[in-house]
Amino acid sequence: MAFMSRFSRSRSNSRSPNRKDAEKGSPMLSVGELERLLYTGKTACNHADEVWPNLYIGDQEIASDRRELARLGITHILNCAQNKWRGGAEYYEGMNITYQGIEAHDSPTFDMSVNFYPASEFIHKALSQGGKVLVHCTVGVSRSATLVLAYLMIRQNMTLVEAIKTVKDHRGIIPNRGFLRQLNGLDGILRSSRRGS
Repeated sequence: MAFMSRFSRSRSNSRSPNRKDAEKGSPMLSVGELERLLYTGKTACNHADEVWPNLYIGDQEIASDRRELARLGITHILNCAQNKWRGGAEYYEGMNITYQGIEAHDSPTFDMSVNFYPASEFIHKALSQGGKVLVHCTVGVSRSATLVLAYLMIRQNMTLVEAIKTVKDHRGIIPNRGFLRQLNGLDGILRSSRRGS
């Protein structure tokens, strides 16, 4: 299957000169096809993996390890599993880390799409200031991955398939079916807006 071919890292970082032609070769996939794509390639993950320059996806363990965060040079944290029982911004006091928390549930019925643009803006602003961003949830494969995929689609002009392949080159991810449906919807909206401009 053509959609199963993987991009090299250099391909992932380059933009097609003719976006419309590139999108013709990258059809929108069903949720089932997206799941099959997600099951290919890298399935293992570390506590944190750099999936785009200076952008990491990680789990709660890395987010709780102040020494490792300092070693990685993390300047911004987007916590996709914020709750009142776990520490928030106060945990990182004295570390010069900018923190944003989102209370999101890893449930197919949870509306993660309301966070796509705010999360993308947080990530984009941090990266454009030369920061290093950790986007994390509990395990680092569904909620955090969903928001990183949305960022790559919104700010790096990737299709959903391109975004998945880019991240999968570096970390195993598996957003839940509801999140995949929402990302597919975002993909359709972004493709339509690109065609109109």
